[in-house]
Amino acid sequence: MKTVITQSAGEKIFSELRNANLAFQKIYPGDKPDRQAVHTVYGGANLYKYDSASKMGEIALRSLRTYAPDFTVLARVLELQGHESLPTVQSEIDSLKTKLEKMSPAARKKDPAWLAFTVYEKIVAKLQREPVEDFRIDFEDGFGNRPDEEEDSTAVNAAMELARAMKEKTVSPFIGIRIKPFTEDLKHRGLRTLDIFLSTLLSETRGKLPDNFIVMLPKVTIPEQIEALVKFFEIIEDAFKMESGSLKLEMMVEATQAVMDSEGRNPLRRLIMAGKGRCIAAHFGTYDYTASANITAKYQTMDHPVCDFAHHMTKVALGGTGIFLSDGATNVMPIGPHKGDNLSPEQIKENTAVVHRAWKLCYGHSTHSLRNGLYQGWDLNPAQLPMRYAAVYNFFLESYEDAAVRLKHFVEKAAQATLSGDIFDDAATGQGLLNYFLRALNSGAITEEEALVTGLSIEEIRSRSFYRILQGRRGVKV
Repeated sequence: MKTVITQSAGEKIFSELRNANLAFQKIYPGDKPDRQAVHTVYGGANLYKYDSASKMGEIALRSLRTYAPDFTVLARVLELQGHESLPTVQSEIDSLKTKLEKMSPAARKKDPAWLAFTVYEKIVAKLQREPVEDFRIDFEDGFGNRPDEEEDSTAVNAAMELARAMKEKTVSPFIGIRIKPFTEDLKHRGLRTLDIFLSTLLSETRGKLPDNFIVMLPKVTIPEQIEALVKFFEIIEDAFKMESGSLKLEMMVEATQAVMDSEGRNPLRRLIMAGKGRCIAAHFGTYDYTASANITAKYQTMDHPVCDFAHHMTKVALGGTGIFLSDGATNVMPIGPHKGDNLSPEQIKENTAVVHRAWKLCYGHSTHSLRNGLYQGWDLNPAQLPMRYAAVYNFFLESYEDAAVRLKHFVEKAAQATLSGDIFDDAATGQGLLNYFLRALNSGAITEEEALVTGLSIEEIRSRSFYRILQGRRGVKV
């Protein structure tokens, strides 16, 4: 075959391209393989105790069992797939539950009731095993503006409680604090709380941080605020002889200026870069953001179009950078108005109606986030936890069978196409299916065994790269 491009010419041009490609890959390395929490629970620092996570699980489980004593109730409230065919007579419900419990997982999936049953059972197991994935000890909105002496004291007490939690192994898998913003009026208070909390904690633990510890900086609008926090981190790390970079941060997107700056540019990547590799996540503040967009209180909801715009702008700015993204919170709590043990039938009915409405709202908001590619959000009350897990598990499980068949088909088709010399041009779909399985695994929606039905190994799934999987199966080094 005749060619006109010499090897030396090709190598010279590709050498120049290589530098540009590598520079691009450094900026956009792709999603991290690390586990991302499905939620962050924000709790006032004054209320934090070493066993807060387990106590929240007990409250959440009690709420679930009170207002949805079995899977059929939850399915009807949330209108889960197949809820119309579920029985309403208790004896029939008990009989169906017994039948499903005796079935093998494979056989169970052929029953129309399996999804609702499985979602409910997974929620219960999660609340018993690991009710809170990420907890943020809050010194900002969840704590409020209090006298300096009170916040100083609270910072010490919360740090001591966290040190005890570390000792007794009751810390949630992800943990951190939210300080006050580095705005001109609150920067000194934010720093003082950070210093007191970390100095107390590190003195008590001999310089050791909990796993996955993070400092949340709220209301970020300019890179200099993050740069200042990084400089303070460096001072603290030096004082306690910690490895450089030990302290990590995340920022909150709560103002329109964080999405579009004074020069009409999206500043989010510059804000992240100001963290010098320490900023690992960007969390959305629903209510501050909608207020900054001049939305009145009644319509300040997670699914408002202005929030969707901010989310998509954030994803465009930070897509491929490996920065975790989180949606905000639902501020309607699933708590009945009537308290006590001796409630009348009317009061019980009213409580149930209030809780079910709030459940449906929480579930709807979380599902909206998931459909928009935001796999983490906030929870503000233990009673919201069942709905967080209901949304996550239902989101992944309802399309499990279809996704498994499609991914297996894509891998087989790609290998066959390569052998026959055809071009495989749908890798983006394969990558999307691979992402589904990795997130489903990390969230606990499916087990490793259930992921293997794709024909892929767990190592292949955790590689996060459909391209690498195909190349590996062809024996090509990448």
